[in-house]
Amino acid sequence: MNPETLVVRFDTVAEQTAGPVLRIVGFAKARNLIQLLDAADLEANPRSAKTGPVTQDILESIVDTPDIFVFKTKGILVGASYYEKLQRNRYSLSFENTKIEGILDGGHNSLALGIHILTHAAGPEATRRIKRWPDFKAAWESNRDAVEALRKLKPEDEGYDETALDFLVPIEILVPSDVDDAEVVEEFNHSLLAICSARNNNVQLTLETKAAKKGFYEVLRAALPAEIERRVEWKTNDGGEVKARDLVAMSWIPISCLDLDNLPAIPPQNIYRNKGECAKLFDELMSREDVSQPTDGEYTREVNNAAVISALQIAAELPVLYDQLYKAFPYAYNKAGGKFGNISVVKPAADMRSTPKTYFTQQPVEYSYPDGLIMPLLYGLKAMIAVNDDGELYWTQDPAKFLDEHLPVIVKKYRVILDAFKFDPQKIGKNEGSYDLILDAFETQLMKEEYEIT
Repeated sequence: MNPETLVVRFDTVAEQTAGPVLRIVGFAKARNLIQLLDAADLEANPRSAKTGPVTQDILESIVDTPDIFVFKTKGILVGASYYEKLQRNRYSLSFENTKIEGILDGGHNSLALGIHILTHAAGPEATRRIKRWPDFKAAWESNRDAVEALRKLKPEDEGYDETALDFLVPIEILVPSDVDDAEVVEEFNHSLLAICSARNNNVQLTLETKAAKKGFYEVLRAALPAEIERRVEWKTNDGGEVKARDLVAMSWIPISCLDLDNLPAIPPQNIYRNKGECAKLFDELMSREDVSQPTDGEYTREVNNAAVISALQIAAELPVLYDQLYKAFPYAYNKAGGKFGNISVVKPAADMRSTPKTYFTQQPVEYSYPDGLIMPLLYGLKAMIAVNDDGELYWTQDPAKFLDEHLPVIVKKYRVILDAFKFDPQKIGKNEGSYDLILDAFETQLMKEEYEIT
């Protein structure tokens, strides 16, 4: 269930207005928040919720001290762009855009509250497999009839338990101070991200989480292969094994090829050693008026610069190429006269408890080794990126095919760096000379190919 409109009934409530925001704050019984759990999907919350010590502590507080639980938690913060005040301390809320409306803070409180209700309604087995919010939503919808039956129980009914739904929960609802004034509503919508970010500052939101909320990753997400996209942790606690920061750092390989005014100059080694700076500059670039525009008058933005979009589409291809390099590098090194298995930082699969896999596509490999050894090789692909007459980027040839055919030759030149730094991945990955040498090796091979063709 995911109703667009819901009703929240408070036991005690007060209203406060400041600027474009009306704050409705008070205490509500758990039974009167069931509709909120129906509608909530935490999409508006910068962080997803997951089970762990935090949710366990909340659950124990509900069970052990239901009478004072309301004073032991900061509760749930909700944002809605439209509301209607009803009788008997009831408020009707409408969520018109769940990207910015819904539960803004208190995701773990919401998860713990939902698990508590489900446990009483359908038994412990219904919540046993819940690890993250999507798991809860699936269990909630599967057992929604049992939840409704629990809600309808009265004190005189058999099986009624006052500790199940009658404890109080703090709830704060933010709505426009004047829902009939379009300018006030627009200003309210613009305020939600800042409010949401500030309320979540007990654990600092990452740049990636904020950028994802603004919509800066949508082009990259849409262009990524589905099997990679679903493994990315786009916002904190999403549960993805692939970090958004890694993708953002890699995206600067094609972005640095763009012909844009005032484009930040990022040292190539920063894609390995300073991913935080890459994320910061990515956010600043995507925020530019010549790169993105506000959508629907809200804080979210849509990247609409064709040249930047072309760079992000190429960036979406790099994870697969990275894994190709990771898998092929040992064989290219051996073909160039080396013995990869003898390198101290290399772990053969035969010596490991489980088969190592590539980072993005989870392909089994015969060796595990630090990515500092191959980041310069990934950067070398920049030699095959060109700009057309419209300022958009394109591959001058198939990069995967090029690697298949020429990686051993390039690795043979790369051995100068590998030997000089004694295969120390930190020194190799953080040294600008590693990237310059590899880029030159790629360019030389490309020119040689062109000469042979002509």
